[in-house]
Amino acid sequence: MQVVSDPRQFTDACAALRSSGGFGFVPTMGALHEGHLQLLRHARELTGRSVASIFVNPTQFGPNEDLAKYPRDLERDVAACESVGVDLVFTPTAATMYPAGEQTRVLPGELAKGLCGASRPGHFAGVCTVLAKFFHLTGPCTAIFGRKDYQQFRVVERMARDLFFPIHVVGYPIVREADGLAMSSRNRYLSESERARALTISQSLKIAQASYAAGERSAQLLVNTACSALTTQGLEIDYVQLVDPNELIPVSGILAGPALLAIAVFSGRTRLIDNAVLGEPAAWVDRGGRGEATS
Repeated sequence: MQVVSDPRQFTDACAALRSSGGFGFVPTMGALHEGHLQLLRHARELTGRSVASIFVNPTQFGPNEDLAKYPRDLERDVAACESVGVDLVFTPTAATMYPAGEQTRVLPGELAKGLCGASRPGHFAGVCTVLAKFFHLTGPCTAIFGRKDYQQFRVVERMARDLFFPIHVVGYPIVREADGLAMSSRNRYLSESERARALTISQSLKIAQASYAAGERSAQLLVNTACSALTTQGLEIDYVQLVDPNELIPVSGILAGPALLAIAVFSGRTRLIDNAVLGEPAAWVDRGGRGEATS
């Protein structure tokens, strides 16, 4: 496994991998967990080779967010990449990615305005900016994103299309802990009691899914069902919304097709997100810790 921090070396290494058949790219902010490792395994399954970046991107954090305390353990993360057969790891510094005097940002459009975009102003501009840099460095490849960050997946997919990046963007099902909590680097911030309350997030999605499967199509009632389950456990709701799964436009009235039920809540001081696409085949909704399809 190659580990490089210089952008030119990274571009050259990507070109060498591409000349021998291509690769799948998984951008990460480190603090790797089983969800990341499943993305990296899937990259290899799709393309035969896998590439990871490990970079805590400062431009996607707001002034009151957790950039300073975001978990960092580069040695551990590199070892985790090697354990699943990653071919190349890119580990740049902030000074490398944002050199002195830099001014350019990539500003996404309507897809980035609602949901987390409304709660975290500037977040998706930071995401799109760093990924545009990465995509420029990797060149043509397949990029894999977890669908826990569903809005990010759609925003990046649109950016790649709009800016003619030769990148095939793939969304991968949510990977969950055995008890249903969506895997996240921020789960480690949770106390025992906060984690117990956080389990209500996935449970509320299952309740809404069951209601939908039983024939409920009222958007307001489905949202109310999820909200009721969350508030009974004392979670602070940032948003619970039903939106179109492609354009992320809010839906109301009676659902005429699949809809994304997206949730963001605080358990203690930790912000957690999760989602489910109502009306989507169950096998694609999420995967257990070893990759089995679950309902």
